[in-house]
Amino acid sequence: MIQVKTAEEIELMRESALIVSKTLGMLAGEIKPGVTGLYLDKLAEEFIRDHGAEPGFLGMYDFPNTLNLSPNAQVVHGIPNDTPLEEGDILSVDCGSLKNGFYGDHAYTFEVGEVDEEVRKLLRVTKESLYKGIEQFRIGNRVGDVAYAIQQHCEAEGYGIVRELVGHGLGKKLHEAPEIPNYGKRGRGKKFVEGMVIAIEPMVNMGTRRIKQLRDGWTILTADGKPSAHFEHDVALVNGRPELLSTFQYIYEALGIQSEEEEPFRATKLQG
Repeated sequence: MIQVKTAEEIELMRESALIVSKTLGMLAGEIKPGVTGLYLDKLAEEFIRDHGAEPGFLGMYDFPNTLNLSPNAQVVHGIPNDTPLEEGDILSVDCGSLKNGFYGDHAYTFEVGEVDEEVRKLLRVTKESLYKGIEQFRIGNRVGDVAYAIQQHCEAEGYGIVRELVGHGLGKKLHEAPEIPNYGKRGRGKKFVEGMVIAIEPMVNMGTRRIKQLRDGWTILTADGKPSAHFEHDVALVNGRPELLSTFQYIYEALGIQSEEEEPFRATKLQG
């Protein structure tokens, strides 16, 4: 059952989402060759707690850490470890927070040093598909419209869309109805209603869409060992249109990137 949020609840969710956004922005300046996942994980936990929230993933389904860190051919759910990042890696950082009874859930795939142009294109197209999906989150549309937009944009470049892992509703639980796949048919699935909040998160592979899981019970890998990209935003349906609760702007500030990609979906200026 879809849990529709009030305007007041959406503002509380925005606060949770922005804590995650600021955490990712803080981490952006730390992600470089030689750094370990366990170091990043410690920084993230301290930062989230210092901002009056709880790490959303720590202990969830018995997950042992604050961050899901998934480098290169890992798709999602990677467990932080002491292996140093290397020049040319990519790293999906998926992070959650819990504050005022509501979750934020937000992800970005970072470049580590200089990355191959083919890999950089994978990241660019995957992030573009995220916004293609967000555009379709509006009154009159259905889940399939978001899914179709993401799928078409990525498959046009020959990339594989992961089927087994999906976006989701968000609120007092980390995973609420409805599921938001990254593939589908227009006009199919649950109808969007005012006050919905969802996490849209394309997971896109350079090669095959097929995946496998490590024996740790968490880490998901591409079946062919080629890189995978993952980007995620929290979005509310407000006045019939999509409104971002999360933002990549703190990341961009840290990395010196100029972008207006979020402007069509932004309600207010960011708080410091």
